[in-house]
Amino acid sequence: MEKMEIGHIEGREYERKGTVWTASAHIVAAVIGSGVLALAWSVAQLGWVAGPLALTAFAIVTCYTSTLLANAYRAPDPVTGSRNRTYMEAVRSYLSPREVYMCVVAQYVNLWGTMVGYTITATISMVAIKRANCFHKFGHEANCEASGTLLMLLFGVIELILSQFPNLEKITWLSVMAAIMSFAYSFIGLGLSIGKWIGNDFTKGDLIGTVGLSPAKKTWSSLQALGNIAFAYTFAEVLIEIQDTLKPSPPENVAMKKATFYGIGATTMFYLSLGCAGYAAFGNNAPGNILTGFGFYEPFWLVDIGNLCVILHLFGAYQVYAQPIFAAVERQVAAKWPDAKFINRVHTLNVPLFNSTLSFTLSKLTFRSIIVLVTTLVAMMVPFFNAVLGLLGAFSFWPLTVYFPISMHIAQEKIGRGMPKWFFLHGLSIFCLMISIAVSIGSVVDIASSLKMSAPFKTIG
Repeated sequence: MEKMEIGHIEGREYERKGTVWTASAHIVAAVIGSGVLALAWSVAQLGWVAGPLALTAFAIVTCYTSTLLANAYRAPDPVTGSRNRTYMEAVRSYLSPREVYMCVVAQYVNLWGTMVGYTITATISMVAIKRANCFHKFGHEANCEASGTLLMLLFGVIELILSQFPNLEKITWLSVMAAIMSFAYSFIGLGLSIGKWIGNDFTKGDLIGTVGLSPAKKTWSSLQALGNIAFAYTFAEVLIEIQDTLKPSPPENVAMKKATFYGIGATTMFYLSLGCAGYAAFGNNAPGNILTGFGFYEPFWLVDIGNLCVILHLFGAYQVYAQPIFAAVERQVAAKWPDAKFINRVHTLNVPLFNSTLSFTLSKLTFRSIIVLVTTLVAMMVPFFNAVLGLLGAFSFWPLTVYFPISMHIAQEKIGRGMPKWFFLHGLSIFCLMISIAVSIGSVVDIASSLKMSAPFKTIG
Protein backbone atom coordinates (compact mmCIF):
# COMPACT_ATOMS: atom_id res chain seq x y z
CA MET A 1 0.00 0.00 0.00
CA GLU A 2 1.38 3.41 -0.97
CA LYS A 3 2.48 5.48 1.97
CA MET A 4 0.38 8.60 2.48
CA GLU A 5 2.45 11.74 2.07
CA ILE A 6 1.47 14.58 4.37
CA GLY A 7 2.25 18.25 3.89
CA HIS A 8 1.83 21.10 6.29
CA ILE A 9 0.37 24.53 5.74
CA GLU A 10 -1.08 27.05 8.16
CA GLY A 11 -0.56 24.59 11.01
CA ARG A 12 -2.71 21.90 9.38
CA GLU A 13 -1.95 18.77 7.40
CA TYR A 14 -2.99 17.87 3.88
CA GLU A 15 -2.37 14.86 1.69
CA ARG A 16 -0.27 15.42 -1.41
CA LYS A 17 -2.24 14.04 -4.36
CA GLY A 18 -0.73 15.89 -7.31
CA THR A 19 0.20 14.06 -10.51
CA VAL A 20 2.12 14.80 -13.68
CA TRP A 21 -1.10 16.06 -15.24
CA THR A 22 -2.16 18.37 -12.41
CA ALA A 23 1.38 19.79 -12.32
CA SER A 24 1.27 20.25 -16.10
CA ALA A 25 -1.99 22.18 -15.69
CA HIS A 26 -0.37 24.45 -13.07
CA ILE A 27 2.60 25.04 -15.40
CA VAL A 28 0.47 25.85 -18.42
CA ALA A 29 -1.65 28.20 -16.30
CA ALA A 30 1.48 29.95 -15.06
CA VAL A 31 3.41 30.07 -18.35
CA ILE A 32 0.80 30.69 -21.04
CA GLY A 33 -0.41 34.12 -20.03
CA SER A 34 -2.10 36.63 -22.26
CA GLY A 35 1.41 37.53 -23.42
CA VAL A 36 0.99 34.75 -25.99
CA LEU A 37 -1.22 37.18 -27.92
CA ALA A 38 1.63 39.70 -28.14
CA LEU A 39 4.02 37.23 -29.75
CA ALA A 40 3.05 38.24 -33.30
CA TRP A 41 4.41 41.70 -32.48
CA SER A 42 7.57 40.15 -31.01
CA VAL A 43 8.16 38.02 -34.10
CA ALA A 44 7.53 41.11 -36.24
CA GLN A 45 10.39 42.94 -34.53
CA LEU A 46 12.80 40.03 -35.06
CA GLY A 47 11.69 38.66 -38.44
CA TRP A 48 11.13 35.23 -39.92
CA VAL A 49 14.60 33.98 -39.00
CA ALA A 50 15.38 35.35 -35.55
CA GLY A 51 11.78 35.27 -34.29
CA PRO A 52 11.16 31.49 -34.36
CA LEU A 53 14.78 30.86 -33.32
CA ALA A 54 14.36 33.08 -30.24
CA LEU A 55 11.13 31.32 -29.24
CA THR A 56 12.77 27.91 -29.60
CA ALA A 57 15.98 28.91 -27.81
CA PHE A 58 14.17 30.30 -24.76
CA ALA A 59 12.03 27.15 -24.61
CA ILE A 60 15.10 24.89 -24.63
CA VAL A 61 16.91 26.91 -21.95
CA THR A 62 13.82 27.09 -19.74
CA CYS A 63 13.08 23.37 -20.05
CA TYR A 64 16.69 22.41 -19.31
CA THR A 65 17.17 24.64 -16.28
CA SER A 66 13.74 23.62 -14.94
CA THR A 67 14.87 19.99 -14.85
CA LEU A 68 17.87 21.09 -12.78
CA LEU A 69 15.59 23.02 -10.46
CA ALA A 70 13.27 20.02 -10.04
CA ASN A 71 16.21 18.06 -8.58
CA ALA A 72 16.68 20.78 -5.95
CA TYR A 73 13.23 20.11 -4.42
CA ARG A 74 14.95 17.69 -2.03
CA ALA A 75 18.38 18.11 -0.46
CA PRO A 76 20.99 16.79 -0.51
CA ASP A 77 19.65 13.84 -2.55
CA PRO A 78 17.00 14.63 -5.22
CA VAL A 79 14.94 11.54 -4.29
CA THR A 80 15.53 10.77 -0.60
CA GLY A 81 16.62 14.13 0.79
CA SER A 82 14.64 16.58 2.92
CA ARG A 83 11.91 18.60 1.22
CA ASN A 84 12.32 22.21 0.20
CA ARG A 85 8.75 23.50 0.01
CA THR A 86 9.63 26.83 -1.60
CA TYR A 87 12.16 28.13 -4.10
CA MET A 88 13.88 30.09 -1.32
CA GLU A 89 14.23 26.99 0.88
CA ALA A 90 15.91 25.19 -2.00
CA VAL A 91 18.39 28.04 -2.48
CA ARG A 92 19.06 28.09 1.27
CA SER A 93 19.83 24.35 1.24
CA TYR A 94 22.53 24.63 -1.41
CA LEU A 95 23.85 28.22 -1.59
CA SER A 96 25.14 31.04 0.61
CA PRO A 97 23.07 33.51 2.70
CA ARG A 98 23.90 36.30 0.24
CA GLU A 99 22.42 34.28 -2.59
CA VAL A 100 19.35 33.51 -0.47
CA TYR A 101 18.77 37.26 -0.09
CA MET A 102 19.19 37.75 -3.85
CA CYS A 103 16.64 35.01 -4.43
CA VAL A 104 14.09 36.56 -2.07
CA VAL A 105 14.29 39.92 -3.82
CA ALA A 106 14.15 38.49 -7.35
CA GLN A 107 11.40 35.97 -6.65
CA TYR A 108 8.90 38.03 -4.72
CA VAL A 109 9.32 41.22 -6.73
CA ASN A 110 8.67 39.21 -9.87
CA LEU A 111 5.71 37.34 -8.38
CA TRP A 112 4.07 40.55 -7.23
CA GLY A 113 4.91 42.36 -10.45
CA THR A 114 3.22 39.59 -12.41
CA MET A 115 0.08 40.01 -10.28
CA VAL A 116 0.02 43.72 -11.13
CA GLY A 117 0.58 43.00 -14.81
CA TYR A 118 -2.18 40.38 -14.87
CA THR A 119 -4.58 42.85 -13.26
CA ILE A 120 -3.90 45.37 -16.01
CA THR A 121 -4.00 42.76 -18.79
CA ALA A 122 -7.34 41.34 -17.65
CA THR A 123 -8.76 44.86 -17.50
CA ILE A 124 -7.57 45.59 -21.04
CA SER A 125 -9.43 42.48 -22.25
CA MET A 126 -12.56 43.60 -20.40
CA VAL A 127 -12.34 47.00 -22.07
CA ALA A 128 -11.73 45.33 -25.43
CA ILE A 129 -15.05 43.48 -25.13
CA LYS A 130 -16.87 46.79 -24.60
CA ARG A 131 -15.04 48.36 -27.53
CA ALA A 132 -15.64 45.41 -29.87
CA ASN A 133 -19.38 45.66 -29.26
CA CYS A 134 -19.23 49.44 -29.78
CA PHE A 135 -17.35 49.09 -33.09
CA HIS A 136 -19.83 46.45 -34.28
CA LYS A 137 -22.78 48.71 -33.46
CA PHE A 138 -21.48 52.11 -34.59
CA GLY A 139 -18.78 51.26 -37.14
CA HIS A 140 -15.00 50.91 -37.09
CA GLU A 141 -14.43 54.67 -37.19
CA ALA A 142 -16.53 55.37 -34.08
CA ASN A 143 -14.99 56.81 -30.93
CA CYS A 144 -15.15 53.76 -28.68
CA GLU A 145 -12.58 54.61 -26.02
CA ALA A 146 -13.53 53.33 -22.57
CA SER A 147 -12.16 53.56 -19.04
CA GLY A 148 -11.34 50.32 -17.28
CA THR A 149 -11.06 51.60 -13.69
CA LEU A 150 -14.31 50.03 -12.43
CA LEU A 151 -13.54 46.83 -14.32
CA MET A 152 -10.12 46.67 -12.66
CA LEU A 153 -11.78 47.02 -9.27
CA LEU A 154 -14.12 44.16 -10.17
CA PHE A 155 -11.16 41.95 -11.11
CA GLY A 156 -9.51 42.81 -7.78
CA VAL A 157 -12.65 41.87 -5.81
CA ILE A 158 -12.87 38.48 -7.53
CA GLU A 159 -9.19 37.79 -6.84
CA LEU A 160 -9.74 38.78 -3.22
CA ILE A 161 -12.40 36.05 -2.95
CA LEU A 162 -10.24 33.45 -4.72
CA SER A 163 -7.30 34.34 -2.48
CA GLN A 164 -9.05 32.75 0.50
CA PHE A 165 -8.49 29.25 -0.86
CA PRO A 166 -5.70 27.74 1.25
CA ASN A 167 -3.05 26.65 -1.28
CA LEU A 168 -2.28 25.38 -4.79
CA GLU A 169 -3.36 21.85 -3.85
CA LYS A 170 -6.87 23.15 -3.13
CA ILE A 171 -7.23 25.19 -6.34
CA THR A 172 -6.21 22.58 -8.90
CA TRP A 173 -9.65 23.08 -10.46
CA LEU A 174 -8.81 26.76 -10.95
CA SER A 175 -5.54 25.96 -12.73
CA VAL A 176 -7.29 23.35 -14.90
CA MET A 177 -9.88 25.96 -15.88
CA ALA A 178 -7.12 28.49 -16.53
CA ALA A 179 -5.22 26.01 -18.71
CA ILE A 180 -8.38 25.26 -20.73
CA MET A 181 -9.02 28.98 -21.18
CA SER A 182 -5.44 29.59 -22.32
CA PHE A 183 -5.83 26.91 -24.99
CA ALA A 184 -9.20 28.38 -25.98
CA TYR A 185 -8.06 31.96 -26.58
CA SER A 186 -4.83 30.74 -28.16
CA PHE A 187 -6.87 28.71 -30.65
CA ILE A 188 -9.18 31.68 -31.25
CA GLY A 189 -6.22 33.99 -31.86
CA LEU A 190 -4.59 31.36 -34.05
CA GLY A 191 -7.78 30.77 -36.02
CA LEU A 192 -8.38 34.48 -36.59
CA SER A 193 -4.75 34.95 -37.67
CA ILE A 194 -4.87 32.02 -40.08
CA GLY A 195 -8.16 33.30 -41.50
CA LYS A 196 -6.68 36.74 -42.13
CA TRP A 197 -3.50 35.18 -43.53
CA ILE A 198 -5.51 33.12 -46.04
CA GLY A 199 -7.63 36.15 -46.87
CA ASN A 200 -4.51 38.13 -47.77
CA ASP A 201 -3.57 35.55 -50.45
CA PHE A 202 0.10 36.00 -49.52
CA THR A 203 2.44 35.84 -46.53
CA LYS A 204 3.48 39.14 -45.04
CA GLY A 205 6.67 39.92 -43.15
CA ASP A 206 10.41 40.16 -43.77
CA LEU A 207 13.37 37.96 -42.93
CA ILE A 208 14.78 40.68 -40.66
CA GLY A 209 11.49 41.94 -39.22
CA THR A 210 10.27 45.53 -39.16
CA VAL A 211 11.95 47.76 -41.72
CA GLY A 212 12.19 51.51 -42.17
CA LEU A 213 13.12 52.12 -38.53
CA SER A 214 16.17 53.99 -37.31
CA PRO A 215 18.98 51.70 -36.09
CA ALA A 216 18.31 52.78 -32.49
CA LYS A 217 14.55 52.16 -32.72
CA LYS A 218 15.13 48.80 -34.38
CA THR A 219 17.54 47.80 -31.62
CA TRP A 220 15.20 48.85 -28.78
CA SER A 221 12.18 47.12 -30.32
CA SER A 222 14.17 43.92 -30.93
CA LEU A 223 15.41 43.88 -27.35
CA GLN A 224 11.88 44.53 -26.09
CA ALA A 225 10.70 41.58 -28.19
CA LEU A 226 13.34 39.35 -26.58
CA GLY A 227 12.20 40.60 -23.18
CA ASN A 228 8.59 39.70 -23.97
CA ILE A 229 9.65 36.20 -25.04
CA ALA A 230 11.88 35.71 -21.99
CA PHE A 231 9.13 36.77 -19.62
CA ALA A 232 6.59 34.62 -21.46
CA TYR A 233 8.60 31.51 -20.54
CA THR A 234 9.34 32.44 -16.92
CA PHE A 235 7.73 30.21 -14.31
CA ALA A 236 10.72 29.05 -12.24
CA GLU A 237 9.60 31.11 -9.24
CA VAL A 238 6.57 28.84 -8.74
CA LEU A 239 8.09 25.52 -9.89
CA ILE A 240 9.05 24.32 -6.40
CA GLU A 241 5.63 25.26 -5.01
CA ILE A 242 3.96 23.30 -7.81
CA GLN A 243 6.27 20.34 -7.21
CA ASP A 244 5.30 20.38 -3.52
CA THR A 245 1.77 19.31 -4.51
CA LEU A 246 2.98 16.03 -6.06
CA LYS A 247 2.51 12.65 -4.42
CA PRO A 248 5.77 10.82 -3.57
CA SER A 249 5.45 7.98 -6.08
CA PRO A 250 6.95 8.27 -8.62
CA PRO A 251 9.67 10.51 -7.13
CA GLU A 252 8.67 14.16 -7.30
CA ASN A 253 11.64 15.19 -9.44
CA VAL A 254 10.83 12.53 -12.04
CA ALA A 255 7.17 13.57 -12.23
CA MET A 256 8.07 17.26 -12.31
CA LYS A 257 10.51 16.79 -15.19
CA LYS A 258 7.78 15.11 -17.21
CA ALA A 259 5.31 17.85 -16.30
CA THR A 260 7.84 20.50 -17.32
CA PHE A 261 8.42 18.82 -20.66
CA TYR A 262 4.70 18.58 -21.35
CA GLY A 263 3.96 22.10 -20.10
CA ILE A 264 6.80 23.83 -21.95
CA GLY A 265 6.19 21.68 -25.03
CA ALA A 266 2.53 22.73 -25.20
CA THR A 267 3.52 26.33 -24.56
CA THR A 268 6.12 26.37 -27.32
CA MET A 269 3.71 24.92 -29.88
CA PHE A 270 1.27 27.73 -29.19
CA TYR A 271 3.96 30.38 -29.10
CA LEU A 272 5.43 29.33 -32.44
CA SER A 273 2.13 28.77 -34.22
CA LEU A 274 0.40 31.90 -33.01
CA GLY A 275 3.45 34.16 -33.27
CA CYS A 276 4.25 33.05 -36.80
CA ALA A 277 0.63 32.95 -38.03
CA GLY A 278 0.02 36.43 -36.62
CA TYR A 279 3.13 37.76 -38.32
CA ALA A 280 2.16 36.11 -41.59
CA ALA A 281 -1.27 37.76 -41.35
CA PHE A 282 -0.24 41.28 -40.32
CA GLY A 283 3.41 41.50 -41.28
CA ASN A 284 5.34 44.38 -39.76
CA ASN A 285 2.07 46.02 -38.67
CA ALA A 286 1.25 43.25 -36.20
CA PRO A 287 -0.69 44.71 -33.22
CA GLY A 288 0.69 44.55 -29.71
CA ASN A 289 -2.14 42.21 -28.75
CA ILE A 290 -4.08 40.33 -31.41
CA LEU A 291 -7.36 40.28 -29.48
CA THR A 292 -7.26 43.76 -27.93
CA GLY A 293 -5.31 45.66 -30.61
CA PHE A 294 -8.22 45.38 -33.04
CA GLY A 295 -6.41 43.69 -35.84
CA PHE A 296 -9.79 41.91 -36.05
CA TYR A 297 -13.17 43.61 -35.78
CA GLU A 298 -15.31 40.71 -36.98
CA PRO A 299 -16.67 38.33 -36.04
CA PHE A 300 -16.99 40.54 -32.98
CA TRP A 301 -18.59 37.76 -30.92
CA LEU A 302 -15.55 35.52 -31.43
CA VAL A 303 -13.23 38.36 -30.40
CA ASP A 304 -15.43 38.77 -27.30
CA ILE A 305 -15.17 35.06 -26.48
CA GLY A 306 -11.39 35.18 -26.91
CA ASN A 307 -11.07 38.11 -24.52
CA LEU A 308 -13.43 36.44 -22.05
CA CYS A 309 -11.16 33.38 -22.09
CA VAL A 310 -8.17 35.65 -21.40
CA ILE A 311 -9.97 37.09 -18.37
CA LEU A 312 -10.96 33.67 -17.00
CA HIS A 313 -7.41 32.38 -17.53
CA LEU A 314 -5.91 35.29 -15.62
CA PHE A 315 -8.25 34.65 -12.70
CA GLY A 316 -6.43 31.33 -12.21
CA ALA A 317 -2.92 32.35 -13.26
CA TYR A 318 -3.03 35.29 -10.82
CA GLN A 319 -3.53 32.85 -7.94
CA VAL A 320 -0.68 30.58 -9.07
CA TYR A 321 1.63 33.58 -8.60
CA ALA A 322 -0.13 35.00 -5.55
CA GLN A 323 -0.26 31.86 -3.39
CA PRO A 324 3.53 31.72 -2.73
CA ILE A 325 3.40 35.35 -1.53
CA PHE A 326 0.45 34.59 0.74
CA ALA A 327 2.23 31.54 2.16
CA ALA A 328 5.44 33.49 2.85
CA VAL A 329 3.60 36.27 4.70
CA GLU A 330 1.56 33.80 6.73
CA ARG A 331 4.64 31.81 7.75
CA GLN A 332 6.33 34.96 8.99
CA VAL A 333 3.25 36.06 10.95
CA ALA A 334 2.72 32.60 12.46
CA ALA A 335 6.36 32.40 13.53
CA LYS A 336 6.15 35.77 15.30
CA TRP A 337 2.81 35.19 17.07
CA PRO A 338 2.42 31.39 17.27
CA ASP A 339 -0.32 31.39 19.94
CA ALA A 340 -2.50 34.26 18.74
CA LYS A 341 -6.17 33.34 18.18
CA PHE A 342 -6.27 35.86 15.36
CA ILE A 343 -3.88 33.54 13.50
CA ASN A 344 -4.93 30.07 14.65
CA ARG A 345 -8.71 30.11 15.05
CA VAL A 346 -10.21 28.53 11.95
CA HIS A 347 -13.57 29.70 10.59
CA THR A 348 -15.56 27.82 7.94
CA LEU A 349 -17.98 29.07 5.33
CA ASN A 350 -20.21 26.97 3.10
CA VAL A 351 -19.80 27.57 -0.65
CA PRO A 352 -22.99 26.14 -2.26
CA LEU A 353 -21.86 26.92 -5.81
CA PHE A 354 -18.94 24.47 -5.49
CA ASN A 355 -20.63 22.18 -2.94
CA SER A 356 -17.76 22.65 -0.50
CA THR A 357 -16.64 24.62 2.52
CA LEU A 358 -14.07 27.38 2.68
CA SER A 359 -11.82 27.43 5.75
CA PHE A 360 -9.97 30.57 6.75
CA THR A 361 -8.47 32.46 9.66
CA LEU A 362 -8.92 36.16 10.33
CA SER A 363 -5.20 36.69 9.76
CA LYS A 364 -5.41 35.04 6.34
CA LEU A 365 -8.48 37.07 5.44
CA THR A 366 -6.77 40.29 6.50
CA PHE A 367 -3.30 39.87 5.02
CA ARG A 368 -4.40 38.31 1.73
CA SER A 369 -6.99 41.05 1.29
CA ILE A 370 -4.37 43.75 1.90
CA ILE A 371 -1.99 42.23 -0.67
CA VAL A 372 -4.72 42.01 -3.34
CA LEU A 373 -5.99 45.53 -2.64
CA VAL A 374 -2.50 47.05 -2.80
CA THR A 375 -1.83 45.17 -6.04
CA THR A 376 -5.04 46.53 -7.56
CA LEU A 377 -4.28 50.07 -6.39
CA VAL A 378 -0.81 50.02 -7.95
CA ALA A 379 -2.24 48.65 -11.20
CA MET A 380 -4.71 51.54 -11.25
CA MET A 381 -2.00 54.11 -10.58
CA VAL A 382 0.38 52.87 -13.28
CA PRO A 383 -1.72 51.48 -16.15
CA PHE A 384 1.40 51.22 -18.34
CA PHE A 385 2.81 48.60 -16.00
CA ASN A 386 3.04 46.00 -18.77
CA ALA A 387 6.13 47.92 -19.89
CA VAL A 388 7.53 47.66 -16.37
CA LEU A 389 6.69 43.95 -16.41
CA GLY A 390 9.06 43.50 -19.34
CA LEU A 391 11.83 44.95 -17.19
CA LEU A 392 10.89 42.66 -14.30
CA GLY A 393 11.01 39.75 -16.71
CA ALA A 394 14.48 40.74 -17.84
CA PHE A 395 15.64 40.98 -14.23
CA SER A 396 14.04 37.71 -13.14
CA PHE A 397 14.85 35.51 -16.14
CA TRP A 398 18.57 35.22 -15.47
CA PRO A 399 18.60 34.80 -11.66
CA LEU A 400 15.48 32.65 -11.25
CA THR A 401 15.40 30.64 -14.47
CA VAL A 402 19.14 30.27 -15.07
CA TYR A 403 21.57 31.31 -12.34
CA PHE A 404 20.07 29.69 -9.21
CA PRO A 405 19.07 26.37 -10.85
CA ILE A 406 22.55 26.04 -12.39
CA SER A 407 24.33 27.02 -9.15
CA MET A 408 22.25 24.57 -7.09
CA HIS A 409 22.89 21.80 -9.62
CA ILE A 410 26.65 22.41 -9.44
CA ALA A 411 26.52 22.25 -5.63
CA GLN A 412 24.26 19.18 -5.57
CA GLU A 413 26.31 17.19 -8.08
CA LYS A 414 29.61 18.55 -6.75
CA ILE A 415 30.77 19.57 -10.23
CA GLY A 416 34.36 20.71 -9.83
CA ARG A 417 35.82 23.88 -11.32
CA GLY A 418 37.42 23.21 -14.68
CA MET A 419 35.31 20.19 -15.57
CA PRO A 420 33.66 20.28 -19.05
CA LYS A 421 30.15 20.48 -17.55
CA TRP A 422 31.28 23.30 -15.23
CA PHE A 423 32.41 25.34 -18.25
CA PHE A 424 29.18 24.57 -20.11
CA LEU A 425 26.93 25.57 -17.22
CA HIS A 426 28.80 28.78 -16.44
CA GLY A 427 28.98 29.67 -20.11
CA LEU A 428 25.20 29.28 -20.40
CA SER A 429 24.68 31.42 -17.30
CA ILE A 430 26.96 34.23 -18.54
CA PHE A 431 25.33 34.23 -21.98
CA CYS A 432 21.84 34.51 -20.46
CA LEU A 433 23.06 37.29 -18.14
CA MET A 434 24.24 39.28 -21.14
CA ILE A 435 20.86 38.77 -22.82
CA SER A 436 19.04 39.95 -19.68
CA ILE A 437 21.19 43.08 -19.39
CA ALA A 438 20.57 43.99 -23.03
CA VAL A 439 16.83 43.36 -22.67
CA SER A 440 16.74 45.51 -19.53
CA ILE A 441 18.14 48.42 -21.50
CA GLY A 442 15.49 47.98 -24.17
CA SER A 443 12.77 47.74 -21.55
CA VAL A 444 13.89 50.96 -19.85
CA VAL A 445 13.57 52.78 -23.18
CA ASP A 446 10.06 51.36 -23.60
CA ILE A 447 9.11 52.42 -20.06
CA ALA A 448 10.35 55.95 -20.70
CA SER A 449 8.13 56.09 -23.78
CA SER A 450 5.12 54.74 -21.87
CA LEU A 451 5.58 57.31 -19.09
CA LYS A 452 4.99 60.12 -21.56
CA MET A 453 1.58 58.71 -22.54
CA SER A 454 0.28 57.33 -19.23
CA ALA A 455 -2.16 58.81 -16.76
CA PRO A 456 -2.85 57.42 -13.25
CA PHE A 457 -6.28 55.81 -12.79
CA LYS A 458 -6.95 56.08 -16.54
CA THR A 459 -6.85 52.55 -17.91
CA ILE A 460 -7.99 53.21 -21.47
CA GLY A 461 -8.76 50.63 -24.12
